[in-house]
Amino acid sequence: MLAELNIRNFAIIDELQVAFAEGLNVISGETGAGKSIIIGAVGLLLGDRANADMIRSFEEEAVVEALFKIGPRDPLRGMISERGFGDGEELVVRRVVSRSGKNRIYLNGALASLATLAEIGESLINICGQHEHQMILKPENHTEILDEFGGLLVLRATYREAHSRYRLLQEKLAGLQELRKKKEERQELLRFQVEEIAAAELRAGEDTALGEEKKILVNVQKLMELAEGAHETLYGKGAAVLSEFRNAVTAVKEIRKIDPGLKLSEGEMDELYYRIEEAAFALRDYAKHLCFDPARLELIEERLELLGRLKRKYGGALDAVLQKQAEAEAELRNIASVEEEIGQLAESLAAERERLQKAGKALSVRRHKAASALKETIEAEIRTLRMDSARFEVLFRDPPAGEAVFNENGMDDLEFYLSANVGEELKPLRGIASGGELSRIMLAVKQALARTGSVGTIVFDEVDSGIGGATAEIVGRKLKEVALHHQVVCITHLPQIACCGDRHYQVAKRIVGERTQTSVVVLAPEERIEEISRMLGGVELTEKTRDHAREMLRAAGG
Repeated sequence: MLAELNIRNFAIIDELQVAFAEGLNVISGETGAGKSIIIGAVGLLLGDRANADMIRSFEEEAVVEALFKIGPRDPLRGMISERGFGDGEELVVRRVVSRSGKNRIYLNGALASLATLAEIGESLINICGQHEHQMILKPENHTEILDEFGGLLVLRATYREAHSRYRLLQEKLAGLQELRKKKEERQELLRFQVEEIAAAELRAGEDTALGEEKKILVNVQKLMELAEGAHETLYGKGAAVLSEFRNAVTAVKEIRKIDPGLKLSEGEMDELYYRIEEAAFALRDYAKHLCFDPARLELIEERLELLGRLKRKYGGALDAVLQKQAEAEAELRNIASVEEEIGQLAESLAAERERLQKAGKALSVRRHKAASALKETIEAEIRTLRMDSARFEVLFRDPPAGEAVFNENGMDDLEFYLSANVGEELKPLRGIASGGELSRIMLAVKQALARTGSVGTIVFDEVDSGIGGATAEIVGRKLKEVALHHQVVCITHLPQIACCGDRHYQVAKRIVGERTQTSVVVLAPEERIEEISRMLGGVELTEKTRDHAREMLRAAGG
């Protein structure tokens, strides 16, 4: 139930706080006072898209916040808890719209996504306005209405699970059948790839090793010069490093004879001498073994060209080429077994189709029973709404050529039909032109769903479109009946409907300074009489009009 609604800097609303009650809450006011703006603000709490045009002029952000009361047995409570937004009997929804585009959503103070808000919002409020009038005209929504009325949502969920498994098997079988069609062509390609890679006799890391060997061969002359030069420096004649270093070794020995405290031993000096000598020999041997081999270089370049071509073709690296070979070999084995898999999958699909057909028939049988009950309920409701000759029907269309068609919602192709007047044949609901008839049908559907729907609050926006007089009184009573099962908020221009409210709110627009402001107040009994009188009599209110308003309120029990 919607307990409180706070709006700040939204359209022409500066700041507004409204506390709603259980039962039927009616909202009235002059045209353009801001009633529809309030509905737009509520729509934001249900996940409607936000834009900067909604923000009051000269302000940086708009805020819409609402407090909802949630019963201990309400399934919504579990949904909120599962998503980590608390487990209390209250839910605070806050939506911030900013000119900078940094819009934010909070559920019980925690940030939430638009998708989460939309999902939770479906169970909080249902806005029944011109948009929903269009929704009920679409045949694809009629199955949803019938299933909700008949309490078939659980049965439909069971069917959907079977349908999901069936579709998955269908897609897998179609993929295998497509693979079979291309089997020979694919096998030929895979065999070629395996043979091409296998013929190369690749070794992991081979390209790196060959690249290093090529680098040495290309630079062999330079390497020889460097190695021989280094050897000559260390071990050559004249002022070679080792010759000079031998003098240093002798000097250290002489020093230690006189001063043993020198922190450099003869052994350490000898070790350094031998290590330099070993380095000189290593450079000499390295230079001796270097030789330029043009035949070997040509072989390496040819091999690297082959490896490069395979890498470019199969993945950019030698490991990727080897992986491609393994994958192609595995796919060849899979293709070889595709016929066996198709056979097994076809058997599984046939068994799943049987289960799906059984679930679909069970759902369809229940739908036909629910359709009869919905027909009686809707006809009874619309006849009380001054459509005495109206006939309503849920038409089930036969599948083409008698073939069962399985879709996500079942095997049934159904649509609502209506005949509003005597002598007229039943026609699709989408063919109704009268706004008054459509409003009454919409109200009849809401009344039919009132005991089965789980939503806590229903908002009726312009439910009085195209109706008046005695019909308006009946609509008011029907809204009061719906309010026995749900909290109802109704925006109306008709006094007959306003009189039925358990609480009456007036929306007013006034100029403060140089700005327009909208306010909402709960009307006291005398104020309510004045508002009903205004709705009845227009600009000049007379005592006779006020007496009429009092009489209407007494008759409606308001």
